[in-house]
Amino acid sequence: MAAADPPTVLNGQWQGPLKVPGGQLTLIITIVPLSNGAYYAALDAPQQRISRMPAEVTVKGLDLKVSIEQAGSRFVGKIKNGGTVLQGTWTQPGLTAPLTLTRLTASKPVAAPTKPRLTPPYREQDVMFSNLEANIRLAGTLTIPAGPGPFPAVVLLSDNGPQNRDVEQQDYRMFGSLADYLTRRGIAVLRFDDRGMGKSQGNYFSTTTVDLVGDAQAAMVYLRALPLIDNRYVGLMGHGEGANVALLAAAAEQATATPAFVVSMSGYGITGRDVIMRQQMEIMRLIGSNPAQVKAALDLHKEMVEIIRQTPNDNQARGKVAATLRFNNTDLDPHMARARAIQLTSPWSRYFLDFDPTRSLAAVKCPVLLLGGSIDLQVDPQRNMAPLKQGLKNAKVKSVKLTGVNHWYQPEMKDWPLVNGEQQPVFSPKALNVVREWIFANTEQPQALPTTGGTPEKTTAAPKGARKSAKTAQASR
Repeated sequence: MAAADPPTVLNGQWQGPLKVPGGQLTLIITIVPLSNGAYYAALDAPQQRISRMPAEVTVKGLDLKVSIEQAGSRFVGKIKNGGTVLQGTWTQPGLTAPLTLTRLTASKPVAAPTKPRLTPPYREQDVMFSNLEANIRLAGTLTIPAGPGPFPAVVLLSDNGPQNRDVEQQDYRMFGSLADYLTRRGIAVLRFDDRGMGKSQGNYFSTTTVDLVGDAQAAMVYLRALPLIDNRYVGLMGHGEGANVALLAAAAEQATATPAFVVSMSGYGITGRDVIMRQQMEIMRLIGSNPAQVKAALDLHKEMVEIIRQTPNDNQARGKVAATLRFNNTDLDPHMARARAIQLTSPWSRYFLDFDPTRSLAAVKCPVLLLGGSIDLQVDPQRNMAPLKQGLKNAKVKSVKLTGVNHWYQPEMKDWPLVNGEQQPVFSPKALNVVREWIFANTEQPQALPTTGGTPEKTTAAPKGARKSAKTAQASR
């Protein structure tokens, strides 16, 4: 007899059309294997502005189950053709329909395939630095403008969910684009793989929001020791949860580990449990749930949160949460209920449910830029920016609500440029310009020189708030 085929390890993105009354929706499921044999997964539905919604994955042989508890939805099917096709049934409130998902190929480069990647007009290198307290090493990419410096620098901190250093999402490299733009304009940028992702050590799922502050502090300590970096102006720029990590670092007592400035992109201003509840409400509204279904889902969510907060023992809490999930949904697979219960009682989840982002803001003394997108469905700027601004009473704060910008800081799709005949997602030019001008206003900027290979002439730092006269075109790598 032939040996049994080894189990298929799923790693990538699968996309397919879901037929709904009046048309169809494109669904994209991202699945990434973890070191413990489990999976991280997320759902994207671009037409409904849903991105990176957490999902649970269970694989048994060729059987696959994906549960998106926030949306009350699930996909049950088979792994086919060596993992290139996932075929099964999608179920959500008021709809059950067949769904076939096909693996997406790797993102196409922006340049024509026949052309090599052009060398950027700045220095770029892979680096590693250590978080000594956590005893881990983190890997990233450091980009430094051309010229003798020293240059102001910023560390990029990602939103929740394990991300690589570029924060890749389909054809969009959020942090890669941001680093390229800022470095071309005289600001050094360090972006790094989250714990357990890419070449970084550690386990992302055993950390809390406050643990990630140590990673941000280690990145700043590393940058301040470099001769090309102006150690007076090393700041943090965080997205979503990363923004709250940046603000926690700014409130820390150790002066050597605090940032010179903070840029908050869609930071949370309300408690973690309220964030999750409001995200669930918005998502269920988008998928067409009726008011009774939304109320039932929110009541279940509140019940589970109270169980977790009142039951410190993880095993006991998991048993109660799993039983509650199955009582409210008799069709839910026991293994899926257990997986969801484990996720809800993880160290990160327990911390986040009680996390109050405004508690330590009075200790922040550095300048802060608060950004929010008007069409951000995950972090509503109206509800989240005001508490942050009010709490930052001892800091110089500027807040900007960006019209037509979503949670991933993309403009509306109609404003995406055409690349090789297809619309390409980009970082909002409006947001980039706001960030650049604000950082320039709060640092001293040396003139970045083009890379020539010769010895650069000595330059003098421009006065605070000065703008560089040289114009450089934005490019996406």
